[in-house]
Amino acid sequence: MDIAAESLAKHAEWRGKLAFDPKMDIATRHDLAVAYTPGVAEPCKVIAENPEAAYDYTLKANTVAVVSDGSAVLGLGNIGPEAAMPVMEGKAALFKAFGGVDAFPICLDTQDTDEIVETVIRIAPAFGGINLEDIAAPRCFEIEARLNDALDIPVFHDDQHGTAIVVLSGIINALRLVGKDKESVRVVVNGAGSAGIAIAKLLLSYGFANVTMCDIRGILSSSYEGMNPAQEAMLEVTNLEDKSGTLADAMEGADIVIGVSAPGVITPDMVASMADDAIVFAMANPTPEIFPDEARAAGARVVGTGRSDFPNQVNNVIAFPGIFKGALQARAERITEPMKLAAAEALAALVSDEELTEEFIMPDPFDSRVADAVADAVRACAAAEREGA
Repeated sequence: MDIAAESLAKHAEWRGKLAFDPKMDIATRHDLAVAYTPGVAEPCKVIAENPEAAYDYTLKANTVAVVSDGSAVLGLGNIGPEAAMPVMEGKAALFKAFGGVDAFPICLDTQDTDEIVETVIRIAPAFGGINLEDIAAPRCFEIEARLNDALDIPVFHDDQHGTAIVVLSGIINALRLVGKDKESVRVVVNGAGSAGIAIAKLLLSYGFANVTMCDIRGILSSSYEGMNPAQEAMLEVTNLEDKSGTLADAMEGADIVIGVSAPGVITPDMVASMADDAIVFAMANPTPEIFPDEARAAGARVVGTGRSDFPNQVNNVIAFPGIFKGALQARAERITEPMKLAAAEALAALVSDEELTEEFIMPDPFDSRVADAVADAVRACAAAEREGA
């Protein structure tokens, strides 16, 4: 049985990947009185006087809403809220398995920005954080920004920032391996949607000086027509020489190419045209922009993909559980840029000099140190920001 058939059979068996059990026994009248009426009135009264006490007396302290409108689900596109549920259930399961964070899938039957924002604001009191998931660009940018302005709990679009954090951690180690520095390398990001823009922004925040973005029609430049506002804003900080042309033109002489785009769009000739010791992250899933064996044969020294059956899987699961764990522990109101950078550095640091090779540049998701290392970095950053406020 292949993985697709096995997954379908298992989903039918599970009837959902999550179950909910009470933390207490309700076996006697006394148990009932403590957990519910009349005893439950006491924490209610305390919270009514001080809403912050919800973190002490309810599940809010360790619970995240995984919110999607089903408009950009994995490689499947706009498949709607019901079809998005298996993915959101899976995301919630990963939160628990890898970070010890409780999460609940919420799939909304609307793709209207105002309605999504209003709905999330209305449900927010029950949660300590909001993980936005699989919401199409450019709508996702506005939704996240408005929710961050409206709420006092972390709002994090994992397709953007989780991807960017993991990519940065891998690039940090790949550069450590090949002996290049972030200030001098040329980076091409192919794919100018939510993930590509977030990756470019985080690389720039970390100190990369030369980043060029491309999409299906080529290099984003002042002569490129039909860009959305988020893409137009990136022109202020990327492609500073305002070059135009194709992806092949952008990749010539580049040190790093990061693909969050479409299958097969990078050819061996494009890789061969890159600088020595080239780094290729081809993350289209399930079929990458170029397969690792082709990229290596064409001259790439380090290759990463989004797949689990090749080395250097670029997988958000090493980031988001720890990020939310740390943010929830710190009771942070935002997941800030310094927190993202600290998380990426913490992940990169988990790979020692002795372990670092062309086929091992980032920690394994099943490394038990991962979530705590990221959480510790996020929590420390939150504390430093609070002291400096």
